[in-house]
Amino acid sequence: MSKSIEEKLRILSDAAKYDVSCSSSGSSRKNTNNGLGNAAINGICHSWSADGRCISLLKILMTNYCIYDCKYCINRKDNDIERAILTPDEIVKLTINFYRRNYIEGLFLSSGIIKSADYTMELMIAVAKKLRLEEKFNGYIHMKVIPGASRQLINEIGLYVDRVSVNIEFAENTALKLFAPDKKPTDISTSMGLIRKNMIENAEDKKIFKSTPSFIPAGQTTQMIIGASGESDYAILSRSENLYKNFDLKRVYYSGYIPVNKSGILVSTEQAVPMIREHRLYQADWLLRFYDFKADEILDEKDPFVDPLLDPKTNWAIKNSHFFPIEINKASYKDLLRVPGIGVTSAKRIVMTRKYSTIRYEHLKKLGIVIKRAKYFITVNGEFLGFKKENPELLRNALMEKEKMVTEQLRLFNGL
Repeated sequence: MSKSIEEKLRILSDAAKYDVSCSSSGSSRKNTNNGLGNAAINGICHSWSADGRCISLLKILMTNYCIYDCKYCINRKDNDIERAILTPDEIVKLTINFYRRNYIEGLFLSSGIIKSADYTMELMIAVAKKLRLEEKFNGYIHMKVIPGASRQLINEIGLYVDRVSVNIEFAENTALKLFAPDKKPTDISTSMGLIRKNMIENAEDKKIFKSTPSFIPAGQTTQMIIGASGESDYAILSRSENLYKNFDLKRVYYSGYIPVNKSGILVSTEQAVPMIREHRLYQADWLLRFYDFKADEILDEKDPFVDPLLDPKTNWAIKNSHFFPIEINKASYKDLLRVPGIGVTSAKRIVMTRKYSTIRYEHLKKLGIVIKRAKYFITVNGEFLGFKKENPELLRNALMEKEKMVTEQLRLFNGL
């Protein structure tokens, strides 16, 4: 008995929940005359945006049938689960109907691998082309690129979607070979490299011909599974640093392993990865992307895991107490970014403000500085309000108090 489209949607939306690499930003696809939808700068996803807004998209798999047998995946071919497949026409119909009812603002489409990487990609491209060319849909579209797909298909999908993601799955290639024997690390890196090359060429073409169609205007992302193979956080951050450098990724997503399968080769088949570890990795990733930190400054081989009780920036500051305190009226922008409680925006405000006047303690709050954290690491016009005697343990305990609320909330959310 064939399944109804509602039954397929139930199965395939549930199957897509384990993929977290669907946050979007950077796309500015505008509506056209008689078109439908509009992708805003902040992006569209079923998640939280950078400015705190809850935004939505239709997040589904095209199918959860799969020829691969990845040990960590609920949709692996050997699992006895309910299966379904949506045709391109059905996905287009769902997207447009949900959009007209104001349920969603865009589409995130992934898929299990059916027949081959190229065959699966051709079906996904058919969805994108129908939405763009037939339905005149100008909303946000994020699709997965299947590693191993042909260069021609990767080139084609980039003309119709706003963002793509190619999941590397694990920080170490040895883990990928063990847990996903059907996937090849070289296929993943080749696909990422081709996307980056095409984006660079597209940007150069646009300088010459303004009418050049955009190629993946919101860039590419990837996802790493955390805690399934015993990899260290240092290995994870080092791999992320490499990906940002070599492939110009918009973002790396960290997905704490959820034990959906029973497999003797997985590190843990009983307990999910604590959410606090995921949280700390995202904080560390933020330091890589926006604070000019290097992976080996945040962690190293002697201390390879994130501290669950302190955020990575504060942890670094305590370990490098010789760097502090710094004078807020003289320190460089780069040095200001190293101070806990001072972010990118507040550091820029400090640099701008001190051009015209001397900064005093009463000015810090207006500049957006978290004084309760920053006071241990700065002097303001020569005045220091931290501990008079250097005591790293005393400082650590004081700053851990500031973290207790966040840590406890994450522990409760994760059911710990």
